[in-house]
Amino acid sequence: MTAELIEKEEIDVTKIIPAENKHTDDIVSRLAASSRLGNEFKAKATIIFNTTEGAKKVHTTVWSVTEKYIQLKNNVHIPIKCIIDVEY
Repeated sequence: MTAELIEKEEIDVTKIIPAENKHTDDIVSRLAASSRLGNEFKAKATIIFNTTEGAKKVHTTVWSVTEKYIQLKNNVHIPIKCIIDVEY
């Protein structure tokens, strides 16, 4: 899959839409791991998510993971149901 790399400041939350794939426990566990890596080791993850303009990816620190959202810097929240993949 080809996703456009953008900066976290460019994320337009009004254009984020649900991903077509079903989320597995694997994606949720990778999100939790990326949050731990970011908070404990300042490591960044690549989050690929779906938008009205196609797949986008951002290389950033995941600050927290809740039941429905991930939180990035600058109070940006991405719904977990919109995430296509997580790489770290």
